[in-house]
Amino acid sequence: MQYQDLLYEVRNRVAWITINRPDKMNAFRGVTCDELIDAVYRAGYDREIGCIVLAGAGERAFCTGGDQSAHDGNYDGRGTIGLPIEQLHQAVRDVPKPVIARVQGFAIGGGNVLCTLCDLTICSDKAVFGQVGPKMGSVDPGYGTALLARVVGEKKAREIWYLCRRYSGEQAVQMGLANVCVPAAELDATVQQWAEEICDKSPTAIAIAKRSFNMDTAHQAGIAGMGMYALKLYYDTEESREGVRALQDKRKPDFRKFAK
Repeated sequence: MQYQDLLYEVRNRVAWITINRPDKMNAFRGVTCDELIDAVYRAGYDREIGCIVLAGAGERAFCTGGDQSAHDGNYDGRGTIGLPIEQLHQAVRDVPKPVIARVQGFAIGGGNVLCTLCDLTICSDKAVFGQVGPKMGSVDPGYGTALLARVVGEKKAREIWYLCRRYSGEQAVQMGLANVCVPAAELDATVQQWAEEICDKSPTAIAIAKRSFNMDTAHQAGIAGMGMYALKLYYDTEESREGVRALQDKRKPDFRKFAK
């Protein structure tokens, strides 16, 4: 299959799925999500593949979440909020192969959620992690909040979402959001090395281990589904639209005057 927004390459049993929108900081629109779902399942059920790498093209960003230029009360694709984000998240968790997030730059917003969902996260010393939803009239009412609390601890997760600060690769490792932080020049080699080590292990044992790990938080899929409906209603408010307008106008948003 030819992808519009992705690059798909197999390197010695490792599938590299790269969001190829560097001019948009690898933010995803509707077609990006659809292609990611297809690519993750394609690699996940290919018997010749042992591990999946999720990456972003260019040097600036891994992924910065939803493309705000395609967002006006709803995004430009299918799904509850115009992005099939619940299906994308579930695909990363469903496939029986480990998924590694390869983070070379900004992992912000929905990109940060992808790092939370991936089985492993390997970043460079130029990586920047963080959330922006409450600054832009949005939130991830599912894995991005509930699973993040399990990954980094509830107090830290609340800090990440309530304050919308940015964190370095080393800080991400310290809080448990990333496994290792390496010099930028060593990132690809390190990711490939880790992935090939996984490929040498029993694929059935790895698949069972992944299922077992995910079983502990399987109920969060229901939280995510219900939360996305709430988010859709929120996107229809002037409070949420103020965040998008402020971003486009490059000014500080004034949410309070619209809050009910």
